[in-house]
Amino acid sequence: MSESREQMKVIVGLGNPGSKYAGTRHNIGFDIIDYIVKDLGIELNQSKFKGVFGTYLHKGEKIFFLKPLTYMNLSGESVAPLLNYYDIPLENLLVVYDDLDLPVGKIRLRQKGGAGGHNGIKSLLSHLGTNEFNRIRVGIDRPASGSELVHYVLGGYRPEEKEAVQDSIHQSSKAIEAWLDKPFLEVMNTFN
Repeated sequence: MSESREQMKVIVGLGNPGSKYAGTRHNIGFDIIDYIVKDLGIELNQSKFKGVFGTYLHKGEKIFFLKPLTYMNLSGESVAPLLNYYDIPLENLLVVYDDLDLPVGKIRLRQKGGAGGHNGIKSLLSHLGTNEFNRIRVGIDRPASGSELVHYVLGGYRPEEKEAVQDSIHQSSKAIEAWLDKPFLEVMNTFN
């Protein structure tokens, strides 16, 4: 490999492949990747590592934008092989995913943490062997008492939530773009 490991970053959006999952709460990670690659004029035109990805050159750094196609609970099977193949250090990984513990429209940046019941993150923790990787948690709120969680996360947003969802996608995209130039801690301090 001619490129050095410091010159690559990976941004992963978690979600489920297929049109029946498009626009659901659990797919906000995919939505954010789609938004930012469109904004940057990148195509997700490469298929490898059980996912689809596109690359972007930013000030000499190669940036991967990855959507695992493994289904949520096997996301680590896509992310870990890409990192290993290119020998990309964990500090150059950023994972974007939905979070039930944040209200719709809110985002929270973290450098480490547990899975919080999120199966995609559980898979990453298992395959990466650590909880120390950068993340953007995007609020999807919790379902009303008595509602089934699976139907909630695999369902769409209420009409009154759409504006807040768009705002969280926009804010997440701005945070990702900021991370291309600044240390993650600095970006956390700006966006949290």
